Amino acid sequence: MPDIPNAVQRGAYDLQAQNSDPLCAYIYDLPGLRHHVAGIVQTLPTQCEMFYATKANPALPVLQALAPLVHGFEVASGGELDWVRRHFPDVPVIFGGPGKLESELDNALTQQVELIHVESLLELRRLCDLAAQREKRQDVLLRINLALEETPSTRLTMGGVPTPFGMEERCIAEALAILSEQGWVRIRGFHFHMMSHQLDGHRHLTLIERYLDTVRIWEQQFGLTVDQINVGGGIGINYLEPTQQFDWAGFCAGLNELLKRYHDRPWRIRFECGRALTAACGYYVAEVLDIKSCGNDWFGICRGGTHHFRTPAAQAHNHPFCILPDVDESGAAPRIVERPVTLVGQLCTPKDVFAREVHIPSLMVGDLVVFQYAGAYAWNISHQEFLMHPHPRELFID
Repeated sequence: MPDIPNAVQRGAYDLQAQNSDPLCAYIYDLPGLRHHVAGIVQTLPTQCEMFYATKANPALPVLQALAPLVHGFEVASGGELDWVRRHFPDVPVIFGGPGKLESELDNALTQQVELIHVESLLELRRLCDLAAQREKRQDVLLRINLALEETPSTRLTMGGVPTPFGMEERCIAEALAILSEQGWVRIRGFHFHMMSHQLDGHRHLTLIERYLDTVRIWEQQFGLTVDQINVGGGIGINYLEPTQQFDWAGFCAGLNELLKRYHDRPWRIRFECGRALTAACGYYVAEVLDIKSCGNDWFGICRGGTHHFRTPAAQAHNHPFCILPDVDESGAAPRIVERPVTLVGQLCTPKDVFAREVHIPSLMVGDLVVFQYAGAYAWNISHQEFLMHPHPRELFID
């Protein structure tokens, strides 16, 4: 299990000492985030760019830490676009996601979005009409849902099979016809995002190779010259074996060799990763309130719950954690030793589970359970107002 950084441990104990109630908090390690993301970006081949998928964690200190390191931000709603533009007026922004409102497309034209990833023929027609009315030029990528011979093997499939995302390949000709009838919207290339939670670098290289070969065929078939291929995000976090994470160095070395085969093409290859960039910088800290048995099972009841930290319930896994012992070990607090324990929160539902029947050497009321990899799709995807519990504290270590 990866260690908890000393600064995070100190931050957790300091927050615990400051509060009369038991602690519930998110702690973010911003120096660790910068180090991690800088390493990934510097390892990418020179013709590749990394955009951050804002949906993973839009907290302003996180975005401020990332802005100097990534090539731009990817947004998937009008709200995200407004948030990013309010704080980063000059950072390149790309706009994706299905079901865009006409008002959001109109706003994207006004906010000078670099590229809009078009998800359907109707969306393309709406955008062309708006651009003509506004007399604003806009570049786009067509998001294509490729039919794959092999169904993607990750737990969250976004393409290769019928999904709401993107257009079928057969729509390309009609999309190009729509574009040829007007002069304001221009195609720059294609967008693909077939899966999330990818942990196998070799399989991901194989998928990207399929993208590139397909685009080369489309260039010949439709008489196109494109300069942008967005290969999406989808790089996962190994929550079950935290020491075995995606091999970015090996993947980038393989990608560099792969791209040499397309050296004659002027393509910029863009990634739009979220979880892979920010998950490791975040920690959800929950103080143990009670320890009790029911039948043959033991439960550690923690401050907070999945209304704050939905990731374990959303992913249906035992979330990795470490335990920081209570600094005041007076011996009076209930303790269990060398037992399997189910860690739960305060919610009135049996689904409020962080980790089920995990063997724990020692657990005492007052200990701090620190859940790792809580920096993406955690607080921002949780049903925060359920039961009207107070929100967790937030600490951004910088």
